[in-house]
Amino acid sequence: MGGMTDQPAPMPVLADLQEEYEFLDADDRYRLLIDLGRGLEDMPDALKTDATLVRGCSAAVWVYPTVLADGRLHFLADSNAAITKGIIALVLLTVQDCAPAEIGATDIEGALAPFDLKNQLSSNRTQGIPNMIALIRETATRYA
Repeated sequence: MGGMTDQPAPMPVLADLQEEYEFLDADDRYRLLIDLGRGLEDMPDALKTDATLVRGCSAAVWVYPTVLADGRLHFLADSNAAITKGIIALVLLTVQDCAPAEIGATDIEGALAPFDLKNQLSSNRTQGIPNMIALIRETATRYA
């Protein structure tokens, strides 16, 4: 492993992550999700408001969209639970820095299906995933 820096590592490509995930046991899958969450860029506390809170999650999850100069959406996200933060990082890998129309056309659930989160994690950890996805889709529709 390389030296520790303050910069988060670049986010992995979903397909590479899926390949690695398939070979891991349950404990290592948890660690992979936690590491993925650690890779999220910092979300300023000022953005963690009621307006950016994802409803229906057992842990607090905040998602804040920013619009890049070319119109693509870049999301900031955070959670007060390490596993949940990893889940939102995984969801964002499917749509980060995409155009709103592209996000609207993305099968986020299909992209996440190989990770089999419902069977890997407790139901209270996964119950908020559809709400995270719905919020991202609503945001993309608003900006499209």
